[in-house]
Amino acid sequence: MHLILLAIVSFGKVTPVQREQVEKFGLAIHSWDQFLSLGDDKNFNLPLKKKSDICTIMYTSGMTSDPKGVRISNNCMVTLIAGVNHLLDSAQVSLNTNDVYLSFLPLAHIFDRLIEECFFNHGASIGFWRGDVKMLSEDIGELKPTIFCAVPRVLERIYSGLQQKISAGGFIKRNLFNLAYSYKLRNMNAGIEHSKASPLSDKIVFSKVKQGLGGRVRIILSGGAPLAPHVEAYLKVVTCSHVLQGYGLTETCGGSFVSMPNEMDMLGTVGPPIPNLDARLVSVPEMNYDALSSKPQGEVCIRGDVLFSGYHKREDLTKEVLVDGWFHTGDIGEWQPDGSMKIIDRKKNIFKLSQGEYVAVEYLENVYGLVPEIDAVWIYGNSFESCLVGVVNPYKQAIEHYAETHNISGDFDSLCENPKIKEYILGELNRIGKEKKLKSFESVKTVHLDPVPFDLERDLLTPTFKKKRPQILKYYQNVIDNMYKTINKR
Repeated sequence: MHLILLAIVSFGKVTPVQREQVEKFGLAIHSWDQFLSLGDDKNFNLPLKKKSDICTIMYTSGMTSDPKGVRISNNCMVTLIAGVNHLLDSAQVSLNTNDVYLSFLPLAHIFDRLIEECFFNHGASIGFWRGDVKMLSEDIGELKPTIFCAVPRVLERIYSGLQQKISAGGFIKRNLFNLAYSYKLRNMNAGIEHSKASPLSDKIVFSKVKQGLGGRVRIILSGGAPLAPHVEAYLKVVTCSHVLQGYGLTETCGGSFVSMPNEMDMLGTVGPPIPNLDARLVSVPEMNYDALSSKPQGEVCIRGDVLFSGYHKREDLTKEVLVDGWFHTGDIGEWQPDGSMKIIDRKKNIFKLSQGEYVAVEYLENVYGLVPEIDAVWIYGNSFESCLVGVVNPYKQAIEHYAETHNISGDFDSLCENPKIKEYILGELNRIGKEKKLKSFESVKTVHLDPVPFDLERDLLTPTFKKKRPQILKYYQNVIDNMYKTINKR
């Protein structure tokens, strides 16, 4: 198929020189105002729209394979938005024309697209960050959002920045903050609404945090990946706003589950299903997940008008995931007593070690990710090796603090190479593993500390900051080989 360029539309003014240059190629060029005026006094008979018509084709991030074009119908989008609106009403959370939504998400992401459609529906405003983490504070200060949605990676950076500022403060300020935090968290855990849990602390202690987020934030929504419970709890307290965690896929038009405001028992979960869809768990015997046990666990499956119409030109892949009207997400969930869902594992990311034991790698990364001294961790193993190894991005401040208190010298890069620092991080990983009752074969035997976080520039993350496992494996292959050589020599 050949595409032919016919016209160029500029959001700015078009100079005579630019017009002359473009017209040499037989093209038309318009400023934005001129472009809008082309439709003046003209009527067009638009084709009749049907609910089954395709509204858009959104592409998956392609973590482990080529991106797939997901066909989303008009009915799919409208059904999901209606469900979100009903959920907002039941939670007594309303959107209005004074709201400003700040997006940290890529424009070609269903999560962002869905939220934008909801805001269009209510006449609210939308602002976009410029894509540079260093300019994040300036963007927030300029837009002064009331609601912003972000992937956990962004929220974790906000959390890390707040932690650094608090640690750098004086003894009195630091202890006042910690006391206020503990008091408000205790009240929220007791069921008191966040705005009433500690009004004095909000005014005296946490007001600066709220101002740092523009001063008007009332809802923070996390999606795209799991948000660490300690980060979620922390932001619920110090931002003086609702912090909600959602779950969904491109194939389910984005939001399928979302936690409820002022429900601290839902911490670490993605909440209950939204209206207008059915959800269930299907047992996965090979991973010892039983949907009918006293603690129901299994693959999350979704049914309803929110489902996609199939993969573009890949009917074979469509049949793999759509079975008897149910979409199989590939994610392992656990129903909670209050009806919320907790995502605990990923069905596809399992492998077998040489002794025949199956390892659910994403579950392990979620557990090891609870270690406060690390920013991110990637776990690896294969059927030719008997143990696991890992690549860790440590928190700079935590490592430098540990080094200072233990008389270990060097800059951050050299500290990441120091055997004592590696031993310390490995010990913390094993400590949390024992605390969470991991099996012996699920423990990490050695780690590589990389001072440079996994990033988009090296193609190690998707635009939504999910790990690209094949790319990470390729990038660190030599490091992994050396770790196994060292282990096998022992």
